[in-house]
Amino acid sequence: MPGAELDVPITEAERITELLKSAKTIAVVGLTATPIRPSYGVSHYMQSQGYRIIPVNPNITEWEGEKAYASLLDVPEKIDIVDVFRRSEAVPEVVEQAIQIKAPAIWMQEGVVHHEAAEKARQAGIFVVMDKCILKEHIKRQ
Repeated sequence: MPGAELDVPITEAERITELLKSAKTIAVVGLTATPIRPSYGVSHYMQSQGYRIIPVNPNITEWEGEKAYASLLDVPEKIDIVDVFRRSEAVPEVVEQAIQIKAPAIWMQEGVVHHEAAEKARQAGIFVVMDKCILKEHIKRQ
């Protein structure tokens, strides 16, 4: 029957694959200028794969030539993915900002889990990835 394929649910893995293919700009909340930190290494990798990285951290002014912003609300351009490198208890504030800027996706890195904030983001129409490394997921899909 024509159109029946539209009734097949899309898996989270398929949505992640599509997100990583379509996204161009990643705002990394908690990105640090310290090369030994995971946020630095993951962001450097994603930048090397063609993504524009926007650092969001009030404690730095720039990262790898990109201007840093104190919060998501200060970023003057469209963001495709909000990547969170903060402690889990900081996630609700990040989700509030992601909702305000109408970010299509929020990605909580490995070890970052906040179910209530994730549900609030989903209710606002944001695709949520939680407790997964964006670098590892990107490599899996190469």
